[in-house]
Amino acid sequence: MKPQEGVDLSGKVAVVTGAGSGIGRASALMFAAAGAAVVCCDWAETVEGVAEEIRSAGGRASARRMDAGNEPDVAAAMEAAEAEFGGLDVVFANAGITGGVREFLDAGPDVWAEVLRVNLIGPYLAIRHAAPKMTARGGGSIIMTASVAGIRANAGPAGYSASKAGVVNLTQTAAQALAGTGVRVNCICPGLIATEMTRPIYEYAQKQGIEVPIGMMNPLQRGGVPDEIASAALFLASPLSSYVNGHALVVDGGLSSSHPYSGAKGFSAALGGEAKAAE
Repeated sequence: MKPQEGVDLSGKVAVVTGAGSGIGRASALMFAAAGAAVVCCDWAETVEGVAEEIRSAGGRASARRMDAGNEPDVAAAMEAAEAEFGGLDVVFANAGITGGVREFLDAGPDVWAEVLRVNLIGPYLAIRHAAPKMTARGGGSIIMTASVAGIRANAGPAGYSASKAGVVNLTQTAAQALAGTGVRVNCICPGLIATEMTRPIYEYAQKQGIEVPIGMMNPLQRGGVPDEIASAALFLASPLSSYVNGHALVVDGGLSSSHPYSGAKGFSAALGGEAKAAE
């Protein structure tokens, strides 16, 4: 990953969860290319390869196998940042699960509990154990992965969507709770991004011969890629976003800028005609 022009994280230490693939991997590589030392965390063994990829490119990184919703694991990851690299400046609480695609009433309490544990309690634990360390250093940036599913319906399973709505509110609540500490808290709301999590969607579309319409409901008329979310995370991690706090940054190609519609031009023309008549 090439460093982003104008973004410098030299001397900074970052923890990235879900770093074994997708958005987390892209972000870990991008943070490292910008000069940060990165603690790459994931339950999957692929996280070892991501850390090695960073080191092979001349960067600084370590890998930790962890459960993002388990408090001792989260606390240990934050401690590792200090022990291995001398501090903690950035946390990207990115790890998440969908809980599987089920009909609304078919997902029982056990599914909901596990999704909320990883997707919502996990980011809270990251804040809980990172904020004091960042405060002691004069500030820092905490970033969480929410989703467009957390701001609109029909973008994910019910439990997943509720957990991501919780992340949006957690972002706002944490920013207020940490007022005066110098710690900024923001989240990113990705749209449809090509990752391991969304692979079933793309595979289903391919089997049905409808791969072209993937992402066609947003104005850019395509799905996104992990690097596009990682770039947003890099911005929020850097001094370029020094006055951005308590914000849910939507990165979805414009998908959530509109309500569902059919036949846009015809509909707009008809609506325009009625509006003129009303005026």
